[in-house]
Amino acid sequence: MSGRLAYSRVLLKVSGEALMGPEPYGLHIPTLERICRDVAEAVRLGVEVALVVGGGNIFRGLSGAAGGMDRASADYMGMLATVMNALALQDMLEKVGAPARAMSALPIATVCEPFTRPRALRHLDKGRVVVFAGGTGNPFFTTDTAAALRAVETGCDALFKGTQVDGVYSADPRADAAAVRYDQIGYDETLARNLKVMDGAAIALARDNQMPIIVFSITAAGSFASVLKGEGTCTLVGNATRS
Repeated sequence: MSGRLAYSRVLLKVSGEALMGPEPYGLHIPTLERICRDVAEAVRLGVEVALVVGGGNIFRGLSGAAGGMDRASADYMGMLATVMNALALQDMLEKVGAPARAMSALPIATVCEPFTRPRALRHLDKGRVVVFAGGTGNPFFTTDTAAALRAVETGCDALFKGTQVDGVYSADPRADAAAVRYDQIGYDETLARNLKVMDGAAIALARDNQMPIIVFSITAAGSFASVLKGEGTCTLVGNATRS
C-alpha cells in the first residue's frame, strides 16, 4: 500500500439518505454508482474497506415509532431496509470492479451471508468490500452504533462517516451561516456539545476503543479516496493529533 495512506483498513458509514441523490426516497442509481466507484477507487489504492449502510431512504424506525408503531417492530423494519440497500451496494460494487459481500446481522441466508466476525475478516483479508446490513441485529440501536461496533470488531484503523457537509460544525451550516467548522474535536467535547456527528452510543464506543472518526462530505465524486490520501477536507473526531 502507498506510504501516503494513513489507514490500511477502514469502515465507511453511508446513510440510506445518501443513496437517494436528488430523489425524495428510494435509490438514485447514478448516486449509488458514484459512491461505489469511490469505494472501488479506495480499494485500488490498497485500502481494505467495510461498509455499514442505513435504511432511511426506505424506512426509518424512529419515524415509524413516532407514527404510533411499536418501536421494536419499526426498528426491525428499518433493519430490513438496510438489507435492501446492502444488496444494491453489493451488486453495484461488483459491476464497477470491486468484489463485495453483503453480510446481515439478521439471518437472511437466502439473500446474503449471516454476519460472523471470522468470515468478515476473511473477506477483508482477500480484498473484498464487506457491506454490513441489519444494524446490530437488535432494536433500539442505530446504524451509527452498528458502524462503531463493526469497525472495532474488524480491527479497522478508522471509522469514516460520509455526510452531506464537509466535516463537523457547531450547528448545521446549511441552516446557520455562523456555524463554526472543526478540523479536530475530542470525543468528550463532541458529546458535551451534543454535536450531531453520530449518536452518543456510537461516539462513546469509539472513544472507549480509541477509534478515530473521520467526518467528510460524500456528495462529491472522489471525496472518499481524497480524504484517505490526506488531501480532502474533513474533521477528525478523536484524541489523536492530525498530521
